[in-house]
Amino acid sequence: MPGTVLHVRALAIALAAVAACLVPAATGAPSAFPEFRAQVRTLTAAERAGMTPSVWRPGCPVGLSQLRRVSVSVVGFRGRPSRGVLVVHHGAAADVVGVFRQLYRARFPIRRMVPIERYGGDDFASIEADNTSAFNCRPATGSSRWSEHAYGRAIDVNPIQNPYVSGGRTSHRASVPFLDRSPYRRGMAVEGGALVRAFDAAGWGWGGRWGSPTDYQHFSVSGG
Repeated sequence: MPGTVLHVRALAIALAAVAACLVPAATGAPSAFPEFRAQVRTLTAAERAGMTPSVWRPGCPVGLSQLRRVSVSVVGFRGRPSRGVLVVHHGAAADVVGVFRQLYRARFPIRRMVPIERYGGDDFASIEADNTSAFNCRPATGSSRWSEHAYGRAIDVNPIQNPYVSGGRTSHRASVPFLDRSPYRRGMAVEGGALVRAFDAAGWGWGGRWGSPTDYQHFSVSGG
């Protein structure tokens, strides 16, 4: 009987030690990752000046007063939390916060997210940097009409992983491996994936559903 008691006690101690190792990992995970945070505000005088004339100029379809600076929590490709900034139309700001809240919770990675004036309004340079961007007063690719980006109602997400494809080709060498959409790789927009689901929930359209050309990086309020 004493031997049995000692055996039971030893087993209980061992189980308690295992539980002690497991509980912190389970309960500590949420607190180890910061909560999602978002800020929406009007543009400062300095920010307006920095956007003019490379990103915004007189004659653009929306005024600077209609734009908002949206700062949100994002997860990088190394799995670390950081901040990302987009400039969007004031009517799209709430949707944008909701989308990136979902992406943050899903730990969907964003390579880089800074306003496109960092690249002098050059869409090609922004894409080469794999930068997620929104407002840019420019025509739609291959067209004379305004892009949805010129209204602040479109976002290009991880453009290297999600290329604009015309005639089966991309203008960016780093995007060539991503012309093949299978297998799935981090940061990609795919049907049923976290990125597409988040924008679907907001009612935004996805360029990955276009026939030709196909724009996997493009999400917009109108879908155009």
